[in-house]
Amino acid sequence: MSIYVDIKKRLGSFHLDVKFESDNETLALLGASGCGKSMTLKCIAGIERPDSGKIVLDGVTLFDSEKKINLSPQKRKTGLLFQNYALFPNMTVKQNIACGIKYEKNSPEKDEKINKYMEKFGLSELSEHLPSQLSGGQQQRCALARVLISEPNMLLLDEPFSALDSHLRFRLEQEVKNVIKDFGKSVILVSHDKDEVFRLSDRIAVMEAGKVDSFGPKEEIFENPATKVGAVLTGCRNISEIEVKDSTHIYAKDWGITLQVSEDAKGFAFAGLKSDLISETPGSGMEFDITGALENPQSYTLMLRAASAPEGKDLLFEKTKEEYDVAASKIWLNIPEAAVMLLR
Repeated sequence: MSIYVDIKKRLGSFHLDVKFESDNETLALLGASGCGKSMTLKCIAGIERPDSGKIVLDGVTLFDSEKKINLSPQKRKTGLLFQNYALFPNMTVKQNIACGIKYEKNSPEKDEKINKYMEKFGLSELSEHLPSQLSGGQQQRCALARVLISEPNMLLLDEPFSALDSHLRFRLEQEVKNVIKDFGKSVILVSHDKDEVFRLSDRIAVMEAGKVDSFGPKEEIFENPATKVGAVLTGCRNISEIEVKDSTHIYAKDWGITLQVSEDAKGFAFAGLKSDLISETPGSGMEFDITGALENPQSYTLMLRAASAPEGKDLLFEKTKEEYDVAASKIWLNIPEAAVMLLR
């Protein structure tokens, strides 16, 4: 199943203006809260109406402002899993799942289908329980069963793990991964969690302020995010405004250091550092003063300031507890050109 989205919608001072295509894959919309991710899903599902644009799912036009087409949510065949699951509190598990096919007439076949989905999601013994009697994971499985029993052409997942305790997330993420695999059609996943997105998606659309900031295969987005927003969202912790010195060197204004780069930096405004490519070189390389250290369960995050720029901002560097000498006041680092990402 393929999806084409090109829509605009204004809500007060916020302006959603997104355009992307996806074809029989899991596409993640990655962005901070309030960037328009969930609004995009709601427009695709038909819960919100764009001001203008077009949405086409596998050749079927769901919305077209020029042609005055705006199919109802029921006719769009898109299965939206809400962030809080939106289960009906006064209905049992079985009744909630039945809502996914409420337009079908009551029949032995309908009951058989409901029982099949309860069994598939491990809910058979909980069929008469109310949502308040379920754990977070059970609520999620109930909501997924309700969505999938309608046999949608596309699955829309809005922050599927945000309502769960952290110790449940990884296990349930694996369950959702299996659901996506069995579903076998296009999926759009909304999330602000970079690790979750990397494990579950094929491609990523990085969103910022209502627009798609960057788009591409997940490996490419994580390896070379291309923009400052993309770098932040994919986990880069060291980003500085830059000044281009020449074709092979930049000056990182925040840290007060000059770095070598592997490409012409003209037109770029920032640089990020790939921490895994930075190495400690005792007594040689760039000298930094250790201005502080944050203790983590297995490591220390060192706050470093270039010895040549004491008024600069801190650069962060990770060391395991076995490696870190708490009495150390200085450290020397090698920052190769491969570690420097040029960012728009």
